[in-house]
Amino acid sequence: MSEPAGYLCLVLHAHLPFIRHPEHEDFLEEDWLFEAITETYIPLLDAFDRMVNDGTRFRITMSVTPPLAEMLADPLLQSRYERILEKYAELADKEVHRTSQKSQAEFHDAATMYQHICRRSLAVFRDSYHRNLLEGFKRFQDAGVLEIITCGATHGFLPLMTTANAVRAQIQVAKANYEKHFQRPPRGIWLPECAYDVGIDDALAAAGIKYFFMDAHGILYSIPRPKYGVYAPVYAPAGVAVFGRDIETSKQVWSRDTGYPGDVEYREFYRDLGYDAPYEYIRPYLHSDGVRRNIGFKYHRITGGADCDLSAKQPYRPAIARERAAEHAGNFMFNRQQQLQYIRQFLDRPPIVIAPYDAELFGHWWFEGPMFIEYLFRKIAHDQTEIQAITPSEYLESHPVLQSVQPAPSSWGDKGYYEVWLNGSNDWIYRHLHQCETRMAELAKENPRAQGIKKRALNQCARELLLAQSSDWAFIMTTATAVPYANRRTREHVHRFTVLYHQIKDDRIEETFLQDLEWKDSIFQEIDYHVYG
Repeated sequence: MSEPAGYLCLVLHAHLPFIRHPEHEDFLEEDWLFEAITETYIPLLDAFDRMVNDGTRFRITMSVTPPLAEMLADPLLQSRYERILEKYAELADKEVHRTSQKSQAEFHDAATMYQHICRRSLAVFRDSYHRNLLEGFKRFQDAGVLEIITCGATHGFLPLMTTANAVRAQIQVAKANYEKHFQRPPRGIWLPECAYDVGIDDALAAAGIKYFFMDAHGILYSIPRPKYGVYAPVYAPAGVAVFGRDIETSKQVWSRDTGYPGDVEYREFYRDLGYDAPYEYIRPYLHSDGVRRNIGFKYHRITGGADCDLSAKQPYRPAIARERAAEHAGNFMFNRQQQLQYIRQFLDRPPIVIAPYDAELFGHWWFEGPMFIEYLFRKIAHDQTEIQAITPSEYLESHPVLQSVQPAPSSWGDKGYYEVWLNGSNDWIYRHLHQCETRMAELAKENPRAQGIKKRALNQCARELLLAQSSDWAFIMTTATAVPYANRRTREHVHRFTVLYHQIKDDRIEETFLQDLEWKDSIFQEIDYHVYG
């Protein structure tokens, strides 16, 4: 294949915080995982499968963060997802019957679509991948069309950690977990929140990581300034390659106001059958508390702008929305062709456009997103020759000589730095996290050869610290979405760590207490507390 005008690297960041509550029969926040499986992960796997089967060339880079991997592989969560999906399949059959009535006919196509989604999701989940979707992602990585990268162990915000031990542990635990699930070491990493500070690349290099991603300004404000801007990677001081996000592609896809997801024909996220249906009809499909909530059956399209009231939304038309996804994929490809051809004039090598997004944008928030991705890669493969899809590893293999710079501290959060994760709503957490970091290193140093129950307690201390460090809790406090839950999770993990710390120091570990924590906070069964030593 001749060299193209440039490359497109699509990066999907698949992440959810570790939420698993065996102490409850059902738990609302576990729905975050179940919704993402049905609306994002299975549709993406299906798209990959179709393209592989018909020989369409594509390349996607995708993080599967350690908390997400652990949840996808967890038997309890697998059984709960299957149970809720069976309930929704029952509801979908009822909805197809209900909307076959003349008065509801305008919703029948959407109801039939949901029936297909439920049946297909059950088939993929149970039959294709034996309830563990990691089998699917691993399959496509082994086939060479998907590059799976890791993240911080619990998506901890690395620049706000005060010890090198804490940063190193987040990286090393993530590496070990990746190897457990995918039987190979990770080549790349998605830094949590794309947050970088000087020296973090040292921890990455020590773990054998070859590349990571940053937002555009983190590259553009490097010292010295990058010769190629964000259109070629650079080397950080430790020799790890850094790829910078392209601003133009972000706006086209991210923005509900000016990007594709805001198109009037796309499905409206905020109007849901969980609120529209009569209560007695929908009650069997709600949580045990009986409170009305979104259940994922959405029958309306965006219709108008931000001022359009939910009551004025018009019926969703799946076929027209699919056509619009194909049109937008063609427009996105055309814009990349023009962008890369223009940039190529000024570079002595083909430029690379890095287009990173939260994976859950595609399918969950933007329902038609997985369709858009499949159409995009089909068009790139069959309708043009100027641009080529590529993974970071493939690019580095063909272009190993890069400029060396010192990237600038930055993140991809609002205003570009650390304010989302450190502000008046969440600053209280860090005094506790920092003390736990110091105490964990102290425990590891004092107990170099622990065995038995003490070793179990030390490993559980490491789990509790890692879970407390999740950047999701600080983010939720800032956005004011599920603040009581984020507060609770932070306080619980810090408390559990602190109790265990004192029990270990006093050599009076209570096994019943420890067993309860091992049952509840079961992440990283392979963990070794020595990572903090």
